[in-house]
Amino acid sequence: MIQFNRQFSPSQLRLLIFDLDGTLVDSRLDLIHSINALLRHLQRPELPGDAIASYVGDGAPMLVRRALGDPSDEKFFDQALQYFLDYYRVHKLDYTQVYDGIKESLAAIHARNPKVQMAILSNKPVNPSRAIVEALGLGEFFVKVYGGNSFETKKPYPFGARQLLSETGTSAEEAMMIGDSSIDVLTGKNAGLWTCGVSYGFAPHTLVEVPPDVLVNNPHELTELFK
Repeated sequence: MIQFNRQFSPSQLRLLIFDLDGTLVDSRLDLIHSINALLRHLQRPELPGDAIASYVGDGAPMLVRRALGDPSDEKFFDQALQYFLDYYRVHKLDYTQVYDGIKESLAAIHARNPKVQMAILSNKPVNPSRAIVEALGLGEFFVKVYGGNSFETKKPYPFGARQLLSETGTSAEEAMMIGDSSIDVLTGKNAGLWTCGVSYGFAPHTLVEVPPDVLVNNPHELTELFK
């Protein structure tokens, strides 16, 4: 059931900004495997999948830094990050898939609200983000796809969201940020947008810490929200 923490009218929205990992696609296994490949390369013990998944959301550098226990040797860290990025570039689509119901929901939202534009703002590097979006057949729905290295700052800083407002000619009160973590909610709040949390992603517990305006429990409820 859709949970409203703040009342609003979906009909006023003209721009929907989606997170990628844990919101549109389930990339959990490929991220876990890539981090553990790095740890094996460094002759370190592998980490449990749940632990690695909890590190996702702040971009690749922070994911690697957390997995390595925040190393102080920056040269070592840079080399480890590059190994992870190189490995993930090859293996990013081994198991990653679109969540059930997402394509149908995006298609329904577009059909019912043709004036509503949709974009992606991820903290994943932009090239793998765009490659995943295209490979999984989501590209047709989005006017823009930006990643964690598209701008000088990542989410939760609002620059990327504000850039999308500017590029689409949308005001903040006509836009919504949709994601699975407190980082996405904070991004929306920092940019003055409406916010929608999805509880089926990687970090639903963080949505308790920073409640969104609306909470949905599955992709089909996104369709209901914007009908």
